[in-house]
Amino acid sequence: MLAGILLASHEMQVKVPSTLFVLAQGVLGCLMARSLQPAVLAKVAADWPTFLGAAVALMAASAWLGWLLMRRQILPGTTAVWGLAPGAASAMVLMAQGYGADARLVAFMQYLRVAMVTALATLVAWWWSPHTAGVGEGASWLAPPDSVDLLWTLMLVLLGSMAAHWLLIPAGALLIPLVLGTALQAFNLLTFALPPVLLAFAYAVIGWSIGLRFTRLILAHAWRALPAVLGAILALIVLGVLMAVGLNQFAGFDPLTAYLATSPGGADSVAIIAASSAVDAGFVMAMQMARFMVVLALGPGLSKWVAGRTGVS
Repeated sequence: MLAGILLASHEMQVKVPSTLFVLAQGVLGCLMARSLQPAVLAKVAADWPTFLGAAVALMAASAWLGWLLMRRQILPGTTAVWGLAPGAASAMVLMAQGYGADARLVAFMQYLRVAMVTALATLVAWWWSPHTAGVGEGASWLAPPDSVDLLWTLMLVLLGSMAAHWLLIPAGALLIPLVLGTALQAFNLLTFALPPVLLAFAYAVIGWSIGLRFTRLILAHAWRALPAVLGAILALIVLGVLMAVGLNQFAGFDPLTAYLATSPGGADSVAIIAASSAVDAGFVMAMQMARFMVVLALGPGLSKWVAGRTGVS
């Protein structure tokens, strides 16, 4: 994305084919569906009031802060609502684009939030458990995946993208593989095969597609909005800390587990930190994914409702 911004800001005419962009969204949808393992879904279902209450509270706070930014006309349209939505950053950018928000400014807000939250969560985890062993080396980038699983995964990406085109579903190329993949995985009908090379290419395509849309005017707008956006992100972080205190005091979770669970994104970065710390990683991921599902379900309707309160179309 940064490379795309650099090229676009120097008025270099480079474009990513729309077909590649759509397929990359499908790969991202499969990646997110793989995170929604049956064990995680079962944990959420078993203690749904806690998960739902925490997710709704953070979602409501982000919507209120977005409404304030909209009311002060710091950001256009529903951009502020999507930019502060505490879900997976890439998914929020793609959904925001599907529902008419400015994906460039949403990306600016989302990735700034992820960077701040991840840096702070890393420092907290290091301070709390400085002697914890690090994460082991991951699988080799060149390790061959299961060919059958890879074929079915790619079929889901392709069919989901085609269905999104036919049905005209906003962000459907992401949402259809996500929903279908989660269901198929839950019934043991599909095992995802997502080689690191495929994921890297998909993230690169999405990053280029967003970054190449930036202009000097948009960059100037982002710079002017930076103080207000930083304030809103810090407010979300403080709310997460207060919720963590509540989980520690009333639900008995250790402080680091509670903090990582209520940290407002991104889920993938928090997962890495949780895996390398002495915490209940299952609870952390269940809370993160429950919040994402709430944002996924309520995000479009909430953005329209908030926009209606300020007269934004």
